[in-house]
Amino acid sequence: MISALPAPTRTLLLNGGSAEQKRHELLTYFTQTWTLYESLFECLANEQAYYTRAITLRHPLIFYFGHTATFYINKLIAGGLIDSRVDEQIEAMMAIGVDEMSWDDLDTGHYQWPSVSRLRDYRSRVRTLVEKLINEMPLTLPIGWDSPAWIILMGIEHERIHLETSSVLIRQLPIGEVKPQPAWPICPDARQQRADVPANRLLDVAGGQVVQGKTDETYGWDNEYGRLVSDLAPFKASQMLTSNAEYFEFVADGGYQDNRWWDEEGSGWRDFARATMPTFWRGSPDQPGSLTLRLMTEEVAMPWDWPAEVNQLEAAAFCRWKAEKTGQRVQLPSEAEWLLLRESVPGDQPDWVETPGNINLAWWASSCPVDRFPQGNFYDLLGNVWQWTTTPINGLDGFKVHPLYDDFSAPTFDGKHALIKGGSWISTGNEAIKSARYAFRRHFFQHAGFRYVVSTHQEKSVVNPYETDGMVSQYLDFQYGPACFGTENYSKTLVDIACRLTDRRGSALDIGCATGRASFELAQHFDSVTGMDYSARFIDVALQLARGETFRYAIQEEGDLVALRQVNLSESGLAGEQAGRVHFVQGDACNLKPQPDRYDLVLASNLIDRLRQPARFLHDITQTLRQGGVLMISSPYTWLESFTPKENWLGGIRENGEALTTYQALSRLLAADFEEIAAPQDVPFVIRETARKYQHTVAQLTVWRKR
Repeated sequence: MISALPAPTRTLLLNGGSAEQKRHELLTYFTQTWTLYESLFECLANEQAYYTRAITLRHPLIFYFGHTATFYINKLIAGGLIDSRVDEQIEAMMAIGVDEMSWDDLDTGHYQWPSVSRLRDYRSRVRTLVEKLINEMPLTLPIGWDSPAWIILMGIEHERIHLETSSVLIRQLPIGEVKPQPAWPICPDARQQRADVPANRLLDVAGGQVVQGKTDETYGWDNEYGRLVSDLAPFKASQMLTSNAEYFEFVADGGYQDNRWWDEEGSGWRDFARATMPTFWRGSPDQPGSLTLRLMTEEVAMPWDWPAEVNQLEAAAFCRWKAEKTGQRVQLPSEAEWLLLRESVPGDQPDWVETPGNINLAWWASSCPVDRFPQGNFYDLLGNVWQWTTTPINGLDGFKVHPLYDDFSAPTFDGKHALIKGGSWISTGNEAIKSARYAFRRHFFQHAGFRYVVSTHQEKSVVNPYETDGMVSQYLDFQYGPACFGTENYSKTLVDIACRLTDRRGSALDIGCATGRASFELAQHFDSVTGMDYSARFIDVALQLARGETFRYAIQEEGDLVALRQVNLSESGLAGEQAGRVHFVQGDACNLKPQPDRYDLVLASNLIDRLRQPARFLHDITQTLRQGGVLMISSPYTWLESFTPKENWLGGIRENGEALTTYQALSRLLAADFEEIAAPQDVPFVIRETARKYQHTVAQLTVWRKR
């Protein structure tokens, strides 16, 4: 067992004991998580390893070293628990990571990363701040979504997720940039001969009803809540996870070369990656005795009885091959089938006396033999490696987005993210409980393998389902839907005005872009366009449209009745190469990354009165404009304390007893750097709420040129 590290601890219960006891538990859980995460980075051999990109689809590890700390600050500010930042530059640069949309979506961004020592100092300051907050914040039990403690738990569990994902990136670094650590020992048990590996076999599983939906008293991500009932027919399941030895049979039989076993997505990834065997295998499959396995910090002789670690596309190809060989309907299990198997393991993580499998960092910092941990009649129903399923993640009935982390789950509800179940050796905290629901793109590598089933279950195809999130649907209809009451499309109108007032058409920024209509309109006239929004849900929709996909959504008619509509750029005359000029990013308008003298045009529509610090936005956005660049601000000036603290309102207030309008405040704040180049004008727009209820609004547009 791992003994050099602090105990990784079990997921904190939300109730039980007194508030002060819970405060102590929360502080312990926080500090142990923090220490554990920093210990992982001691596996890097030198500082250069922090800056090496292990894979092109992810930032280097320096980002993740800082990211988990910035997450606390950004969420605490969003939740109103603190009102000032620790390091604005770090918190802007390290707020949002790279989540590739496809296996060939290469991120080519260049960043001026801070030094390791600066980040260590930053992390120390954040730790002190959070510990002080835990000691002083109000705390009542049970801890709920609206509790300050929930935000702290969100940060803790977020860091535990990155404990695992960062370990995968370390595993993908060049071997010379990592070093073994006594605190992270590998399992010493391994069979070196394939003939010594026990044969896998299928066991009967009685069908039954599975009820999903989190009911335990632990922290949960929003996708865990709700309810889903599934009735399962009897099926068979492999007693063990698929071992390296068993998977080698597929490799040796030419499985990676035979297109029969790969679907379109799988063959596309295989050809792009030039894969001939699992990613973490080293050597040549033609000489199996020479094969080694890359672990997190070292390579070892192939442990044939450890689980094969592959992505979902590889696991599915193996199952098709196995089905052909056996004449049975071999496939990956569904989420519900795995949950039925999971019932063989009594209890859950908070109740364990001894950890029943290779999970929660209770045993080793690596996989172990697939027959090491019996759990009922099976082995490794939980632990060792994550287990791929056929099920694309979606919300359970009654799913609600947590308002402080709207981009955790909803962007993955696209039919392209498959659920993984059971946890791996490094899965701790929420990852190690029964109700956990995590999903990745099917080409993604995690510490993940698979078991297979023989089942009549047929997974429903979920491809671009109708969006039912009310805000997303409303904005889609506002930006791409039919004109209402003869009012022209708001985004197109603003861009038409922009084109009349700008001479230089190099780069443009559409900040607060929502689902991207103005960005696509600008791309018809500008060489490059950046569309930025705080909401990952909006950005995900815009990215799908940019890829040429048709996006479907439901809008309310009356009561429970809805109408179904769809959007495609071609229907709006925005398709073609121009759409490729738009780069969509998630970003905070009150915490912009430094990007001086970059844009010829900045369009901020319906944004200024929705910011917590509008004056700061005006200051920062000024730096992004080139000399002679144009700033367009369009807003109905609907100031609300739910968005902007009243002391930060620009207008709609009395100053020294006199009325101060937003236009007057803008004129004052922008006077030093801008000249107004057009008289303010009214631009109306209409937002549909239901079939018989619409919002008719008149925004004021002001246009300014940087001196």
